[in-house]
Amino acid sequence: MKKCVPRRHMLSGLAAAGVSGVLVAQPLEQVPRSHSTDDFSVVRFGAHRDGVHLDTHAIQEAIDNCSRAGGGTVHFPPGRYLSGALFLRSHVRLFLEAGSVLLGSKNLQDYPVTTPAIRSYTDNYCNKSLLYGENLEDVVLEGQGMIDGQGAGFSDPYKNRPFMIRLVNCRKISVSGLTLADSPMWVQHYLKCQQVYIRGITVRSRVRPNNDGIDIDDCEQVRISDCDISCGDDAIVLKSTSSHACRNVAITNCLLSTACNALKIGTETNGSFENITISNCAIYDTGSAGIALLIVDGGKMERVNISSITMNKVGTPIFIRLGDRGRPIQAGRDRPPVGKLGSVLISDLQADAAGPLGSAISGLPDSPMEQIMLENIRIRYLGGGELPDVKKEVPELRAEYPEYNMFGQLPAYGLYCRHVRNLRLHNVNLSFEEPEERPGIFCEDVQELEIGRAEVEAVRSGAPPIWLRQVKRAFLHGCRVLHPIGTYLRVEGDRTEGISLLGNDLRLAEEIAAYGDDVSRLARVFVNL
Repeated sequence: MKKCVPRRHMLSGLAAAGVSGVLVAQPLEQVPRSHSTDDFSVVRFGAHRDGVHLDTHAIQEAIDNCSRAGGGTVHFPPGRYLSGALFLRSHVRLFLEAGSVLLGSKNLQDYPVTTPAIRSYTDNYCNKSLLYGENLEDVVLEGQGMIDGQGAGFSDPYKNRPFMIRLVNCRKISVSGLTLADSPMWVQHYLKCQQVYIRGITVRSRVRPNNDGIDIDDCEQVRISDCDISCGDDAIVLKSTSSHACRNVAITNCLLSTACNALKIGTETNGSFENITISNCAIYDTGSAGIALLIVDGGKMERVNISSITMNKVGTPIFIRLGDRGRPIQAGRDRPPVGKLGSVLISDLQADAAGPLGSAISGLPDSPMEQIMLENIRIRYLGGGELPDVKKEVPELRAEYPEYNMFGQLPAYGLYCRHVRNLRLHNVNLSFEEPEERPGIFCEDVQELEIGRAEVEAVRSGAPPIWLRQVKRAFLHGCRVLHPIGTYLRVEGDRTEGISLLGNDLRLAEEIAAYGDDVSRLARVFVNL
């Protein structure tokens, strides 16, 4: 498995070193009395703040006393605080002052097992956390300080590495200002939470596998903004590891760099993703996809808008995949059926130095994606593909883990679109750097295709800029050729029909359309220049 993770909240006053085993929730006695903020300074409860002595007990005492008093702020003055697992409380704010560092212990025995009441596939990955909360309300983590998970001090097996932050079934969460560094596993995981607000945080975590920046899992009413994330795994990822929905999510104004995917929905998709909007993000130095939209474990995705994105040096700008891995929420449960992916709009995207493989938008023959629109897109790829790549059979790989490079070199240097209904490509500009022999757009088994105002750089091999195979009802309009080429459009497939061209400027093309031997004469292209 590629990803990671993980009962109720814990004992009042967590024992310091050497705590292990599953803890059972104990209610905290409420003592309604008034305190000043300084009463809940972790130093006043005995924290050494030297980064050497374990401060778990002192910090937990500050949190629990603050909770008994009805809530307030637990204050971390400048210093280094070494701690094992801490259990958050409702109406308690942790404030890390500039110059304060909360250090995660490197001793796994300092992290007792926590098994949430909500079961999900993440239980297979991780069952320990540095900061943990369940069934809470009004949880605040903020300040100009740092939380350092010291992730390099842990071994690779999943359950040997704790999360830094994990909140389950909580409401009214605010995380802001902090720097989160070097997590052993995911940096932060929010499972079935509501009203989550993450703003202005910095993530620097590239020390272990599975160093996701932010994992939003089956959550509702989520806002993420103004974050600067550099991490070893997916930067911002929405998941559905249980049967619940991830819906009403807004992400904006973020800087993202990662060894994996920058903006991702999936891979775990047992529930649904609805009403997602992502905007105004700059993505750079990213190993996999800038945008990855994936449904492979059942579930559905609909009403996703992504706009105003810039990218530089990414594996691929866009990867959209409907597959059939069919992984159940828990072992022994029924395999979920193929899910649904549709109603996706990606607009106003610019990318340079995109990897040489191309971008795949690929469903399944028996389960096509529906209503996918790309609008105002400019992508410059590295190029370097060869003509044999166009003719190779691309495997379906329906049950494989979805990665942008799963199909290898694609038949198109730009967009390879397969098993889609209602595909719209509007105002798309595609080009390449190194010599290239593949077409810019290759559509296969696509129904109701519209390509409007496209400018696709021609290739040296003489391959046409646009290649259609087994396409039904395609409409190309407002497109133009900027340099002399041979053939503009290649049409193949015995099921191809209804291809129309209207209002295109193809004066620099020697030939408008060429046909494969398997194309019926009745399926010839209708051209009205």
